[in-house]
Amino acid sequence: MKVSAFAVACFAAGILLAGCSSTKSSTSTSAPDGPKSDFQYLFDRPSTWTEKKVDALPAMPQPGNLLPFTVSQNTPLQFAVDAKSLSVDSDGVVRYTVVITSPSGARNVNYEGIRCEDYSWKLYAGLNADHDGWDRTVANDWTRIENGDLNAYHAALYQDYFCTSKMPVGKADLILNNIRLKRVNSTLIRGS
Repeated sequence: MKVSAFAVACFAAGILLAGCSSTKSSTSTSAPDGPKSDFQYLFDRPSTWTEKKVDALPAMPQPGNLLPFTVSQNTPLQFAVDAKSLSVDSDGVVRYTVVITSPSGARNVNYEGIRCEDYSWKLYAGLNADHDGWDRTVANDWTRIENGDLNAYHAALYQDYFCTSKMPVGKADLILNNIRLKRVNSTLIRGS
């Protein structure tokens, strides 16, 4: 008795699921024997994301505005974000200047963005050869963030400070406070 009730329930569920599935065209025209449906799966929707154009670059970072953050206990490099440059824009990208300093004092300075929605980063400009301004010729397109590298600072910023659930953690001042106070991952204060 239980087996036949189970078989009937499975058959009914199969009919119900078959009735819910549809291969309608995108014109959403009404079928002659039923109502029209505009249902579309989330993953089937076309992407409508548009990146905000970055015309102006921030001022070069000053030592007093640098907020250090940890990438790995095994790297000799020091990493810091320029507090004056960090922004969370309407396109969902967190833009910032990062300063990477070697033990000998050599510095690498980049203006970058991290897109929370798809775990990618982009270089907009780097320090020029004279060390007094930006060089846009080094810019690259959106690239997937790599995990596990010794100096994987993009992954550290994404996971520890900038993003949660494929969205920015909050506004720039909240992210900056979290970096200042070393609040990472599960200890983050989230908000709007």
